Amino acid sequence: MTFIGDRQELCDLAIEVAKKAGELLMKRPAVFDLSEKSSVLDFATQMDIQSEALIVKSLLEIRPDDGIVGEEGANRESKSGVTWVIDPIDGTVNYFYGLPGWNISIGVKDETGVIAGAVFSPTTNSLWWATRGGGAFYNGLKISCNNPVTLDNALIASGFGYDRSARVSQSADIAKLLPIIRDVRRNGAAAVDLCYVAMGAVDAYFEEGLNEWDLAAGGLIATEAGAVISDRTGGAPGKSMVLAAGPALHRELLAALAI
Repeated sequence: MTFIGDRQELCDLAIEVAKKAGELLMKRPAVFDLSEKSSVLDFATQMDIQSEALIVKSLLEIRPDDGIVGEEGANRESKSGVTWVIDPIDGTVNYFYGLPGWNISIGVKDETGVIAGAVFSPTTNSLWWATRGGGAFYNGLKISCNNPVTLDNALIASGFGYDRSARVSQSADIAKLLPIIRDVRRNGAAAVDLCYVAMGAVDAYFEEGLNEWDLAAGGLIATEAGAVISDRTGGAPGKSMVLAAGPALHRELLAALAI
């Protein structure tokens, strides 16, 4: 069995590989090959595939016994106790349309959960990272979420899944909140939204339908910055809801969403 390794060493590797993938992705193609995933609205490009392949190859060259969970299917069992959770382009629609904010998200977990992670957004020159118990950082500076924030002053980010029927409940949540908060932002990339909570660029973020690779790195970064992350009942976050905010606002949002 391979030695699991120091959390900061794993985080440094995630950062290095995310930057390599960012270099690849900044060479944006003139023509895209699209492959449909869960619906016609949910697709991958050839660059999603190439980015995941580069990330997996780079990680396994250094840590060949580690496991992989990748959005584009590059899955393998871990022999070392360490598994990398990869979103090769978080915000593929942004990438496809030439909008900023898409990112590369790389988390790493052991049997206790996510222990390190990095999120790199090349178009905004933004790099976030965290290790469990070691705090969260943005471009080298330690960050923390906004707390306390009252609901009426809250700037809240959200997103919408690709299942059209699920958007009925998602829009109902927005309708509950919009009259009683400062405003809503729709950035189009879950990992960056979580990192924005971590650094105080927004006060909260919520969304339904996230997968493990959407949440792994950004969720740890937000948590290490002092945010509370849960589902709409206050339980563990999952596909039903990921809600991230500072402790005071988190309590208010749980109550508002329950109405």
